[in-house]
Amino acid sequence: MVSRSSESRTGSGSSSIDAVSLAIIEQLQEDGRRPYAAIGKAVGLSEAAVRQRVQKLLDQGVMQIVAVTDPLTVGFRRQAMVGINIEGDLDPVADALAAMQEVEYVVLTAGSFDLLAEIVCEADDHLLDVINRRIRTLPGVRSAESFVYLKLKKQTYMWGTR
Repeated sequence: MVSRSSESRTGSGSSSIDAVSLAIIEQLQEDGRRPYAAIGKAVGLSEAAVRQRVQKLLDQGVMQIVAVTDPLTVGFRRQAMVGINIEGDLDPVADALAAMQEVEYVVLTAGSFDLLAEIVCEADDHLLDVINRRIRTLPGVRSAESFVYLKLKKQTYMWGTR
């Protein structure tokens, strides 16, 4: 049994995540291929109950089960964070960025930039094209400043249950 508080947490949606679901997420973060039977044993549920909970968490968008790679090792030679300032409504620009294949995530921020977007590209020319021809030309974009990654030092996704 997992020794977690029985308090529930509320995510960005209206769903409440209880301690058992958090424990399941933690198990999957340690090993995304861990069998449901093993997870069930660790959290005190049957395999079928774990399967149902995992499916519900996936359906609600609470989590995804994916393979995480270092982009450099799979052919993507350039990564950058792009800070973007917007005139007017942020949502249309955020939506346009989110639709771009090269954009890994988009966040609306408070601070020096209105939006931050992480971009993964195959080469410098590809990155230049995305920033210069596709991001800077979006209606509402006032400025875009890129921060090119030189080396990936840490990339984990274990924060989901802290």
